[in-house]
Amino acid sequence: MTETTFTDLRAFLDVLRRQKDLAVIEAPVDARLEAAEIHRRVIAAGGPALLFTNVRGADFPLVTNLFGTRARAELAFGRRPQRFVQRMAELAQTLLPPSPRKLWEARDVFAEAARIGTRRSRRGPVMDVVETEVRLDRLPVLTCWPEDSGPFLTLPTVYTEHPRRPGHNLGIYRMQVHDPRTTGMHWQIGKGGGFHYAEAEAAGAALPVTVFLGGPPALILAAIAPLPENVPELMLASLLGGRRLDLTAGPGPHPLVSAAEFALVGEVPPARRRPEGPFGDHYGYYSLRHDYRCSR
Repeated sequence: MTETTFTDLRAFLDVLRRQKDLAVIEAPVDARLEAAEIHRRVIAAGGPALLFTNVRGADFPLVTNLFGTRARAELAFGRRPQRFVQRMAELAQTLLPPSPRKLWEARDVFAEAARIGTRRSRRGPVMDVVETEVRLDRLPVLTCWPEDSGPFLTLPTVYTEHPRRPGHNLGIYRMQVHDPRTTGMHWQIGKGGGFHYAEAEAAGAALPVTVFLGGPPALILAAIAPLPENVPELMLASLLGGRRLDLTAGPGPHPLVSAAEFALVGEVPPARRRPEGPFGDHYGYYSLRHDYRCSR
């Protein structure tokens, strides 16, 4: 069976729509509690992905439950990474000592490896609209539980670079929206972005941050994956997607994922904290209110 490679989130939604695994909700829905409760009931029933086209007060649609079933997860991510790793493990046992015959038999792996990495393009869809007067309240940001202290971005892929040496981190961290231009940055101890921030803060400098919303499904999975500190998540995103990841120069210091729906470009200043939480936790209770970094 041939696996589909999704270059962006819209391509994935198009396939779900053709497979009748996407419910489009055109009725007005509130981003505070109502959308999350609809989502909760649908995912509990093993239902489809949800596309809310009319979120009150927002200028953009909202999609949820993208990977809520095994079938959708396999459609989005496939089994390519597992096969690649298994094949590499086989070669570790059989390729040495190398010979022309053994190298020829391993040509499938070399062909796959040649497609892994990033490539720069002069322009991508993410740069079609560039705004400097940012208003986060235009986004359909959810408030999920009655006692949550505010709305927060769900599945933001947060990109940072080490301030003193080569290396990047891509992770998903909770970002409470404090006001139209400011969010929290929930970096816990041991997180890659937190390491980068600690280095910058020790030098009295702000850490540049780029946050992607949407993009290829492989980008989201790469950000979730618990990789060792020095393993680049963008390379994993390329492996998961089965193709090189297109990057585009943007208005900030970081390259932008060309196919992302949104890129929020900002910074986390040093020695600035702001209360965050409580939030409903997946363990069934509310996390405590606590001071966290503040990004702008």
